[in-house]
Amino acid sequence: MANCQFTAVIEQGENSVCTASCPGLQRCHLQGGTREKAVDNPKDTIRLHIEARQSLGEPIPVEVAVERIEICG
Repeated sequence: MANCQFTAVIEQGENSVCTASCPGLQRCHLQGGTREKAVDNPKDTIRLHIEARQSLGEPIPVEVAVERIEICG
């Protein structure tokens, strides 16, 4: 597998449980428990997600741009 980069969004939910999702890969979500696990675990999840798509002959999406939008109010 070629080197790829994807954005992972880490969110802290109820009871301090962190979740991560990868917007560039539909249906790629996981629950990490701690922030550290939520940051490390997406690497394996993304790799497995890409391998599954490849085995099904599906294309691998490429992120074009990521922008951070800040809303102050």
